[in-house]
Amino acid sequence: MKTEIGILGAGCWGIALANHLHNKGIKTTIWEISPERAKRLRDKRKLSALPWLTIPADIEITSKISAAIKPITLMAVPSQFFRTTLEKIRQSSPQPEWIISATKGLEKDTGQTMSQLIQSVLKISSRRIATLSGPSHAEEVSRHQPTAVIIASQNSGLARQLQKYFHNDNFRVYTNSDILGVELGGALKNVYAIAAGICLGLKIGDNALAALLTRAIAEMRLLGKKMNCKDTTFLGLSGVGDLIVTCFSRYSRNRLLGQKIGQGKSVQQALAEIPTVCEGYPTTRAAYQLKNRLNIAMPILDEVYSVLYCHQPPEKSIDNLMKRQPKKEFQ
Repeated sequence: MKTEIGILGAGCWGIALANHLHNKGIKTTIWEISPERAKRLRDKRKLSALPWLTIPADIEITSKISAAIKPITLMAVPSQFFRTTLEKIRQSSPQPEWIISATKGLEKDTGQTMSQLIQSVLKISSRRIATLSGPSHAEEVSRHQPTAVIIASQNSGLARQLQKYFHNDNFRVYTNSDILGVELGGALKNVYAIAAGICLGLKIGDNALAALLTRAIAEMRLLGKKMNCKDTTFLGLSGVGDLIVTCFSRYSRNRLLGQKIGQGKSVQQALAEIPTVCEGYPTTRAAYQLKNRLNIAMPILDEVYSVLYCHQPPEKSIDNLMKRQPKKEFQ
């Protein structure tokens, strides 16, 4: 039987992945929640954010979620809409056999990762769940530029099967069993990309940016250790790799958010000027609450939270970090 994958979410990432799978000969159906937008995509076969890409005519686009739920279903909706989309899946028929999260974030109110949300809402085994993560801007994937990602699952057989579906000469796929570590890396890098953008906006130099990213990795590893993740996960594509691309790429919305704040704009002004979702904004609150529950020190995260949610001037946050008590690099 020919492989078919349903993709929930018709943003840049969902459409880039649908186009990638189409080029591998895999039939895809995309779900867009808005009937008007779904019709426009069907008619024009264009997405304004990816103007160079023409969506192939045999990729189906629907606003009926039941038509897009396939035995393999991939979710590419923003984290704040993840739970409501899962509720729609739960109420639909048929149900997916395997479900993949391609969303990087934490749920704002619970701090849950997307795979944890899938388990809790759909009441399914973790062995039916995978996540796709790593340094992979949709703008470059849609242009078939070289990219390396991770498919993570506690089910090694599922990870290997999905690896075959997604892997090609332009899109290299590694597998990993540490799904929680992969998801934490993919979520937290958005927080630290905001911090990197603030540094760029303040024009405080390359030394500061290098120090920030290095200590950000230390914070990610600390949280991962507390949550029983593999330390090596944070040194791989979903940790260091995704952090690098999100902090340095011109496509990074989270970096742009921080940059605007560093240049003197209010948080709300900066958010209003960015037309698409900045996952780092809600993830910062969720990660801050999570680290408080776990009682661990993550000073960079603390300062990003203070800037975004407590109206703290970014210059004050840099000052706070630099005036912390001297300590050993590795504890």
